[in-house]
Amino acid sequence: MPGIRLGRYPAARHTLVHLSDTHFLAGGAPLSGTVDTESSLDRAVRQLERLAGGVDAIVVTGDVTDLGEPDAYRRVRARLEPLAGRLGARIVWVMGNHDERGAFRAGLLDGPAVDDPVDTVADVDGLRIVALDSTVPGYHHGELSDDRLAWLDEVLTEPAPSGTVIAMHHAPLPTPLGIMDILELRDQDAFAEVVRGRDVRAILGGHLHYATNGTFAGIPVAVAGAVSYTMDLSAPPRELRGIDGGRSLNLVHLFEEEVVTSVVPITEAREVASFSAEVLARLEAMTPEERLEAFSRKPAG
Repeated sequence: MPGIRLGRYPAARHTLVHLSDTHFLAGGAPLSGTVDTESSLDRAVRQLERLAGGVDAIVVTGDVTDLGEPDAYRRVRARLEPLAGRLGARIVWVMGNHDERGAFRAGLLDGPAVDDPVDTVADVDGLRIVALDSTVPGYHHGELSDDRLAWLDEVLTEPAPSGTVIAMHHAPLPTPLGIMDILELRDQDAFAEVVRGRDVRAILGGHLHYATNGTFAGIPVAVAGAVSYTMDLSAPPRELRGIDGGRSLNLVHLFEEEVVTSVVPITEAREVASFSAEVLARLEAMTPEERLEAFSRKPAG
């Protein structure tokens, strides 16, 4: 029963699905010859179907494909566009270092297959979502050139009614995986100067292949775990291991003042507990004191 709120906070003003790093290949080929990326995304879609009517946007933070192949973009789009339609949400596509700008623009945005940076702005019921292209053609690290930062600065000149979310592939966070820091976003100080003190409520990223959170220039940063495969943070310090498991996506809830990011495992796990709609309706009808009694641990009588 959607919409029931029993605590101090009203419902979130905006809800975003944040997923990343699908790494599709043409023809549905397995990634690295072994990873079934299509089944993983299909599983995520089945889980997200449950959120019908409760999602404002699906934000995909890059590495949509592994090699930038047109058929790979078609395959991802064929799964996520119908889902967005059923959820009543729009999709925000973000470039990743494995994507190719021309094929990305043509395959996902129905634009010309040109190699210019892919920066877009979406207005989602007053929430501004900026897709910022942090990629460097031919390389895997991230950069934001002076013209990209000038463009972003202009976009942020006027505050949006519900604030701004920046979605980019290379999140401006440190990583405990030493080798991965070669591939980080460079020149972060200049980026911080542009976003600090503006209406940016959150920065969403991908690239790392594990879910993590932090802050940058006083702004919450959330990285979505990859849909394709996950980096093992429990590996020995001098090893970098990708594993066929632990996949997840994020849900981002933007309240009046708070931003809450939740990690959702992509799994078909067995259900072990639930509350029926009837039980929730009874709780909603109670006074706050009656709810506390209903959930007390005091012995009856």
